[in-house]
Amino acid sequence: MGAYQAGVYEGLAEANLYPDWVAGISIGAINAALIAGNAPNVRVDRLRAFWDRISADPLDWSFDLPVRFGGDLARRLANQWHANAATLWGAPGLFSPRMSAPFLAAAGTQAATSFYDTSVQRSTLERLIDFDRINSGEMRFSVGAVNVTTGNFVYFDNSTHEIRPEHIMASGALPPGFPAIEIDGEYYWDGGLVSNTPLQWVLESSERQDTLAFQVDLWSARGAVPRTLGEVIMRQKEIQYSSRTRASSDQFKKEQRLRNALADLISKLPDKLRETPEFALLNPEAGRKVYNIIQLIYRSKQHEGESKDFEFSSQSMADHWSAGLNDTVRTLRHPEVLERPTSADGVSTFELAAHGHM
Repeated sequence: MGAYQAGVYEGLAEANLYPDWVAGISIGAINAALIAGNAPNVRVDRLRAFWDRISADPLDWSFDLPVRFGGDLARRLANQWHANAATLWGAPGLFSPRMSAPFLAAAGTQAATSFYDTSVQRSTLERLIDFDRINSGEMRFSVGAVNVTTGNFVYFDNSTHEIRPEHIMASGALPPGFPAIEIDGEYYWDGGLVSNTPLQWVLESSERQDTLAFQVDLWSARGAVPRTLGEVIMRQKEIQYSSRTRASSDQFKKEQRLRNALADLISKLPDKLRETPEFALLNPEAGRKVYNIIQLIYRSKQHEGESKDFEFSSQSMADHWSAGLNDTVRTLRHPEVLERPTSADGVSTFELAAHGHM
C-alpha cells in the first residue's frame, strides 16, 4: 500500500515541490528515507527500485486472470493468491519466513518473538539509501517508533540522532510478524501501534514557521458498514490504522486562534509590561504563522480484501502508485491548495474527497 506514498512524491516532484522535511511511520519511514537519502534527480528512481524489488514475484502469472477474464472477483482471487504467497514465502528484500515456528525457538530470541526475519531489509536499505546524506541535515528527517519496554512513542530525528538502517527498520517492526529492533540497548516496534501520522510532530516540534504540509494516509477513516467477516476485518484495520488528521487539525486550528489572539493582545501592551516574567513566558507562544495542510488518502478498491496490507503483487503496487500520482496531480489543479491562508486562525486544510472531486 505504501506505493501510494511513492506516487504522491512523484506528483510533487513533477510540480517542482520538493520538501525540506519528510517524516514517516512504518512503511512511511522507508519511503521517507528513500526521499531524504537520495538526490532530487534520482529519488523517484530509488522509490521505483524499492517497490519493484519487494513486489517481484516469479509466479506473477496469476495476474493473467484479471486481464483475460476481468471483473472484481478475478482480481480479488489474484490478490488473495499474492497475499498467501507473501504469508508463506515473504517479500523479496523485505522479509522472509523463519525456518521453524516461534514456540520451537529459545525464549528471548528474535525467532521466538516473530514469524518473519527482516535482516534482509537492512541490505535493501543500505543499497538504495545514502545515510550520510540523511545525516548531513540537508533535509530534516523523522521516523516514529514505540519503545517496547516503556510503551512510549519516540521520534528518531536527524536533528537529534544519527540515523542508521535500524531506525528505519524499527519504525516498521510490526509485531508479531516482525521482531523488535534493538537500538542503543532499547527495543522498538512499529510506530503505527500508537500513531500512524507524524503530522503533529512536524507542526509542533520545531520553531513555528509558515508551512505547507502534505499528509499522505494509506487507510481511510471513512467506510461503509461491513457485510461479511472479511469486510469486518478490513474495516477494523481501517479504523485502527487511519490517521485522525481531522481531529488533529481542528485542535491545531484552535491553538492557532489562541496564538493569534495572544499576539494581538501582546501588541497592545505598554512597554513596562513587556519587561515582566509573564511577558517572557507568553511571548514565545504568540504568533501569526500560516499553515496549509493537504491530506491525500488512499481509497480502497472493491476488489481489495482484508489482506490488502500484506499483498505485494506488482499490479497492486502499480495501481497504488498510479493512484497516489493521480490524486496529487488532481489536488494541485486547485489553486487554493498553494495559496496563503487568510482565515482568522491562519490554517487551511484541503482534502480532495471533501471538495467533491473524488
